[in-house]
Amino acid sequence: MQDRLKTYSRFVKIEHTLFSFPLLLSGAFLAEEALTWRVFLLILVAGTGARTAALGTNRILDRAIDHRNPRTAGRELPSGQMTLAEASLVTGIGAAVYLGGAFAISPKCLLFSPVPLAIFLLYPLMKRFTMWAHLGVGAALAMGPLGAWYAVQLDFNDYPHVLLLCLFTLFWVAGFDIIYATLDVDFDESDGLYSLPSRLGKKRALAVSFAFHVVAFLLLGTLYWTAMEGSLAAVFLVGIAALLLLEHRKATSVELAFFKINAVIGFVVLGFVWAGVGLHF
Repeated sequence: MQDRLKTYSRFVKIEHTLFSFPLLLSGAFLAEEALTWRVFLLILVAGTGARTAALGTNRILDRAIDHRNPRTAGRELPSGQMTLAEASLVTGIGAAVYLGGAFAISPKCLLFSPVPLAIFLLYPLMKRFTMWAHLGVGAALAMGPLGAWYAVQLDFNDYPHVLLLCLFTLFWVAGFDIIYATLDVDFDESDGLYSLPSRLGKKRALAVSFAFHVVAFLLLGTLYWTAMEGSLAAVFLVGIAALLLLEHRKATSVELAFFKINAVIGFVVLGFVWAGVGLHF
């Protein structure tokens, strides 16, 4: 039983919550309304369910591609460590937890909950027809801060501030997904898949990634100037800039640039929002 749970955990990449949860909480902290402990915990529950559904959907839709790719052939589905029925069950449970958490927060949240699910279904398919599929990954993760903000706010008043955070998330994630895609340049070319590195070459793709991260930083800077105060938030903002630059200096070391540095960036963004607007528990 313990081994199966470990397999399921690897299947949905539990460690990738280091990317999503800090942005989820940042969105909640941006809301004008006070964040109660009840809503805080339900946001974590719904967020866990949503990312499980998203990662599971991705793995299921890409299982044939992963089987052909030597780098990913050892993943749970293509290697036979999990059956399609098991993967579908885990994904379905994630979706149910997400929908249940959304309803527990408010029926209003449940009303909008299909929107992220539709994006989770679409973005894995984008690599089959457009090299801008990286923006689809960014859009999927950008649903996190937007959903958490709405869970606290329950209306769309004062939405421009969270929109800036969501757009930051979109371009930040798309930028580091381009770096990650450099691992599969040769396979993507031979398999007819679309990615910026396979279509433009690594050098030009990394230039686009850098441009995305410049845009992301400018969006975060705009959020600071329009919605925040205090020198501590400015220190966090400078830290984010330094980490983004480091990410591109280390872009050839994908494990460092993609996972470790971006995990730190997520928490620094959370600190930036916390310092700029304060906690409203």
